Amino acid sequence: MPLVDFFCETCSKPWLVGWWDQFKRMLNRELTHLSEMSRSGNQVSEYISTTFLDKQNEVEIPLPTMKDGEKQQASWQRPSQQPPPPGPQFQPMSQITGVKKLTHSSSLTDCSIPRFGVKTDQEDLLAQELENLNKWGLNIFRVSDYAGGRSLSCIMYAIFQERDLLKKFRIPVDTMVTYMLTLEDHYHQDVAYHNSLHAADVLQSTHVLLATPALDAVFTDQEILAALFAAAIHDVDHPGVSNQFLINTNSELALMYNDESVLENHHLAVGFKLLQEDNCDIFQNLSKRQRQSLRKMVIDMVLATDMSKHMTLLADLKTMVETKKVTSSGVLLLDNYSDRIQVLRNMVHCADLSNPTKPLELYRQWTDRIMAEFFQQGDRERERGMEISPMCDKHTASVEKSQVGFIDYIVHPLWETWADLVHPDAQEILDTLEDNRDWYYSAIQQSPSPPPEEDPGGPGHPSPHDKFQFELTLEEEEEEGAASSALGAFEVQELSTAQYAFPPEEVLEDDGQDTSAEVEEVEEMSLTQQADSVASGQDESTSPDASMDPVVCRNPPESLPLPALRTPPTPEEAPGLLGLPSMVAEVGAQKEHQAARRACCACTGTTSENPPTLPSPGGWESAGDPI
Repeated sequence: MPLVDFFCETCSKPWLVGWWDQFKRMLNRELTHLSEMSRSGNQVSEYISTTFLDKQNEVEIPLPTMKDGEKQQASWQRPSQQPPPPGPQFQPMSQITGVKKLTHSSSLTDCSIPRFGVKTDQEDLLAQELENLNKWGLNIFRVSDYAGGRSLSCIMYAIFQERDLLKKFRIPVDTMVTYMLTLEDHYHQDVAYHNSLHAADVLQSTHVLLATPALDAVFTDQEILAALFAAAIHDVDHPGVSNQFLINTNSELALMYNDESVLENHHLAVGFKLLQEDNCDIFQNLSKRQRQSLRKMVIDMVLATDMSKHMTLLADLKTMVETKKVTSSGVLLLDNYSDRIQVLRNMVHCADLSNPTKPLELYRQWTDRIMAEFFQQGDRERERGMEISPMCDKHTASVEKSQVGFIDYIVHPLWETWADLVHPDAQEILDTLEDNRDWYYSAIQQSPSPPPEEDPGGPGHPSPHDKFQFELTLEEEEEEGAASSALGAFEVQELSTAQYAFPPEEVLEDDGQDTSAEVEEVEEMSLTQQADSVASGQDESTSPDASMDPVVCRNPPESLPLPALRTPPTPEEAPGLLGLPSMVAEVGAQKEHQAARRACCACTGTTSENPPTLPSPGGWESAGDPI
């Protein structure tokens, strides 16, 4: 490939550097705009910024303004909620915490080891489920049920047998079973998400990704062993809270690892420490050089699961995609260790972020689990008088918006780049991801918004009814539609992607003005229209429109277009970056939305030039219009 292809023709900067700078600027702009839209939008934006961006890629998110009443309440509540100062700790810092003494090996012999490494009275059902071991979307929840809660041990044993790793590395079967049972016991079952079930899912996903045709025969047996071992131990002894929580609470782990990848370092320490337990060293027959090499690779891969390293991993993967070389048979050519370990790092990272790419019924279960864990952390922070972390406040977090933002800004760019690397092997996975994103986007409009903490009208001024909020919103949209048609191209430049990706949480914004007069005007207009229709001599019993309310649209469009990730880029008009909705797609969605609304208004017998204000019938809300 000519060297000039790597440089921009206008600024002479390396092309990939220019792409990465553009991506960061765009992400900064989108997250900032998203944070200004609503309280839940601010939470999603802050969560993405604090979780997936390292210090070099921080995005400044404006903090939500705190009302005077909230400030006063916080000022007198916080001191009483401060936890007492911790007492002296005499435990030596060099000791690895979380390791328990267990005795799994005393009753194990080669003859007594079950077929799938775990004791179960539903072996036939388990065998039937494990027929999908090599397929994407294995139902790990059913595997856990049939394996007596030992999903990690079962999956680990089945994969090692499937790949013949026990024979290749001379791993004694009883040692293998002892280690994986001990490892699973060090995952906390009272943690909603980061437990052995998640580890089993990541392990099985890594196993499938290793078998992708584009990576056929690329990795050595030792590299495969390291990747599977890393996936199995990557969250062991997870306490169910984030790195930032441990840092903010001055935990022993944060002090031990100097606030750097605290949990990831701890998972590695526990995973390797367990190899020293009785009959647990599954690498006992590896040479010293092999053990050192394997340990280095495992450390590299598990540290890459620190979500703050996400953007760096994505940039490296994008670079590899743009410079990749393939053989005549379409297999990736990774002829040096640096390239292979980079792919393995991203592979385990993709497996760790694979929940949104699984069938919807599985994805929704994972979503319920991660949100439950977030809310438990939020409750602990509230009890301590700490600031509640983004997406951890069960009173204000929007589950649907969080998943749409998570996919748009994190998961889709990653998986889209991975799909480019192994093209066309991951296209089906990418399609499932986009379908799931559309499902959660449509669910945003049907889920209730978190209740406001204060009445917008203040004491003595009840908030307007939902119907009138919708009426006023339609009037505002008509004015905006007329203005947008006059501005033309200016709208294409200024329209923000996040405006339609996240419908506003509050339909009627209260700027401190009394809305009661406007509500009365709307009511008076509705009554006047009804009186006019009666005075004109219309007989409701014989009129063909007798069943139709004169100001209510009874036949709204069944569905409204949604802005989708799969919108093909339009040439010459700001196509947007890969993995994120383009501005052109959003303008088109807005125009289609206005057309649908005019068609809806036409059924009342009025012209689209002066459509009546429409109340909010149930059929319209369920059709998907953002309210």
